[in-house]
Amino acid sequence: MTTPDDLQSRADRIEADEAEIRRNIDKVVEGLRAKDLDALKQAYTPDVVSFDVEPPLQHVGIAAKLENWAKVFQFFKSVTYEVRDLTFTIGDDVAFGHAFARLSGTLRNGAATSGMWVRVTYGLRKIDGTWLIAHDQVSVPFDISSGKGVVDLEP
Repeated sequence: MTTPDDLQSRADRIEADEAEIRRNIDKVVEGLRAKDLDALKQAYTPDVVSFDVEPPLQHVGIAAKLENWAKVFQFFKSVTYEVRDLTFTIGDDVAFGHAFARLSGTLRNGAATSGMWVRVTYGLRKIDGTWLIAHDQVSVPFDISSGKGVVDLEP
């Protein structure tokens, strides 16, 4: 039988886990702004699977994920990254979440770019007491009639 204390204990654990997960996402944002691959590496599982907006269909493993970010850093002199409407559902050792995100900044040629809003989905696992991103997916809406992604929408 579940007692009120059990329910409160579970609610407290979920609240603490959500705070940790949000700190982890904040570290990703900080790592991107600093163009710090070592900081980013700390946020992901070694076997992370990423479905990003650029080919191939999937990037498997932390090396592939970091290579993808390294490519981004080659184009940007400075990076701005923001996350909006971040929401999570949290279990004992797995969680999922979704948000809108935008990568923008100053390109190497000096031109400023406002970037585009994308949809991000996170799958996380709690490993040895630490929440890590095990899967992420980044997407843009698709216009069926033109066959092209729609990249000018805002949340």
